[in-house]
Amino acid sequence: MSDNKHARRSGKGYYIALILCAAAIGITSYVYYRNVNKAEETSVQETVAEDVLAGTVEEADVPVLATQPQTQSTTPSTQSTTPAPTVKKPFKTVSPVSGDEISAYSMEALSYNETTRDWRVHNGVDIAAETGTEVCAAADGEVYTVYEDDSMGYTVVIRHEGGYTTKYSSLSKDVAVQSGDTVTAGQAIGYVGDTALVESTLGSHVHFSVTCQDEPMNPADFLALDE
Repeated sequence: MSDNKHARRSGKGYYIALILCAAAIGITSYVYYRNVNKAEETSVQETVAEDVLAGTVEEADVPVLATQPQTQSTTPSTQSTTPAPTVKKPFKTVSPVSGDEISAYSMEALSYNETTRDWRVHNGVDIAAETGTEVCAAADGEVYTVYEDDSMGYTVVIRHEGGYTTKYSSLSKDVAVQSGDTVTAGQAIGYVGDTALVESTLGSHVHFSVTCQDEPMNPADFLALDE
């Protein structure tokens, strides 16, 4: 009996040892192949990285891990250009008539009008001169209109470059130009008269006024544009 028991125990020990050996072999094989695969994966990644740096592989061909989207600022394809500064050309100006200034430009303060006997602004200068004295264009330009004004008498309006407009009033009836005429600085456009009813107490004179972009301008500043 003892021999049979001993034989059965030996047989069980043999199978247990066999199972343990098989398990050990399996674990060893699993660890070995895992390490080999990991080493190959690392080698492939390093090789791909080297190829990308060397330029032999396009970046688009290399799979990448999913990451958070990156926001990129879009740069406009066109850049704003600064317009070239306008070069100011010489602007020849002359006084429309030779004479004494008897009424000054006054748009910021009221001045007394002896004819109307009230206080009002004065949008030009009044230059005294003998009746029939030539009145000249103050700068090159084009005659815009010629008309008889109920208050300021016979009037010539000339437009110039740069948005300037000059007006000559209290002229005599025999005006020397008409609408559409091109005139040059110093060219005669009419003659001194006394046709401005609201300035009749001043005698024969020229009422000379200037606007720039339709805004009143001191005639003295306009004449100072001469270079």
